[in-house]
Amino acid sequence: MTEKHTHQSHPGIVNRLKRADGHLKSIIGMIEDGRPCVEIAQQLHAVEKAVMQAKKTLIYDHLDHCLDDTVNNPDANSEQTIEEFKAISRYL
Repeated sequence: MTEKHTHQSHPGIVNRLKRADGHLKSIIGMIEDGRPCVEIAQQLHAVEKAVMQAKKTLIYDHLDHCLDDTVNNPDANSEQTIEEFKAISRYL
């Protein structure tokens, strides 16, 4: 079982993603209702930006958290932290 991993930013990220989810569902309705493609594309762009911002917030917060832990904890495994940095930075 993995350790629960949370940061202060997580509730805000969850809220942002829930709004994006609701927005995406309304876009599906727009498509089903035959709304103009330009309107649909605009709305999809808004959802895409919201998801990208949620991802950036999650990654940057995680990097800050790991860096703080490493700096403030002399017993921290710096090799593991570096590998974690490499792994998550691939998603930026």
